[in-house]
Amino acid sequence: MGKTAVVTAGTAGIGLETALGLAAAGFSVTVVGRDAERGARAVDRIDAQNPSRRARFLRADLASLQEVRALADRIASDRAAAGEPLTVLVNNVGAMFPVRQAVDGVEASFVVNHLSPYLLTELLLPTLTAGAPSRIVNVTSGAVALAKRVFDAVEPPGGYYGFHWYGRAKLANLAYTLDLAERLDGTGVSVFAADPGGAATDMTNGTLTDPRIVSPALRLLWPLVRRTFARSTSGPAAVAARPSITAATDDALTGRTGIVIGPRARPVEPLRTAADPRVAEAVRLLSERHAPLTAP
Repeated sequence: MGKTAVVTAGTAGIGLETALGLAAAGFSVTVVGRDAERGARAVDRIDAQNPSRRARFLRADLASLQEVRALADRIASDRAAAGEPLTVLVNNVGAMFPVRQAVDGVEASFVVNHLSPYLLTELLLPTLTAGAPSRIVNVTSGAVALAKRVFDAVEPPGGYYGFHWYGRAKLANLAYTLDLAERLDGTGVSVFAADPGGAATDMTNGTLTDPRIVSPALRLLWPLVRRTFARSTSGPAAVAARPSITAATDDALTGRTGIVIGPRARPVEPLRTAADPRVAEAVRLLSERHAPLTAP
């Protein structure tokens, strides 16, 4: 049977480069995104990389948990109908907001960066388990190091600062990733986090130029902070995709799980907070409350 992969937010930037890398490795790739025109262009590029394994585009707004549920149903049904397993799921979706936004009453950064990939992963676990050996790759970020580390609620106390809240949502997802790896150990489903470092993408080219994304203390140093952001996100998306491609394909990772692949596409130590069982438990409770596996 052929190898199949799903890459969310896979129509441009790091996600598209990840999809291209998986296609080059022999995968039949499905990319998920909101824009059908971008999806068609992405499919054309991926098919040029691997003409023998045609790519597909599935439209879904991953900020909507209702659409995430429908997407999971579609992927599971398609895999069952095709008689092919789902070999790799890459949760590449990410977003940062300069001002607070909400999705169905829940802060948007937490929805997009954690609840959405959490829900899609959980709903696809039967499909991934049936296709084992398989891999889950959740894209993380170095921003986790600057995040508030309390998860009593979706929104921490204090003002809204997009970069810090993005990091906090990514920290929640990293804690979930490491906890999921323990949960699935022995099932044949390996779970990895991939840190792309930084790259020039639609998200970084827009949001990281807005001083409102950082705390007032950092705004006082905004020229320095902005230059730091610019340097850290100046690289090509193809390089930033390497950690995800490595996590999804490297034979040296066969049989291993719970590993963070760093920006140089090599294993690195995870942030200690992300490996704290108390943090994982708090994140699990938040996730189950705001993204129940059974639709309300």
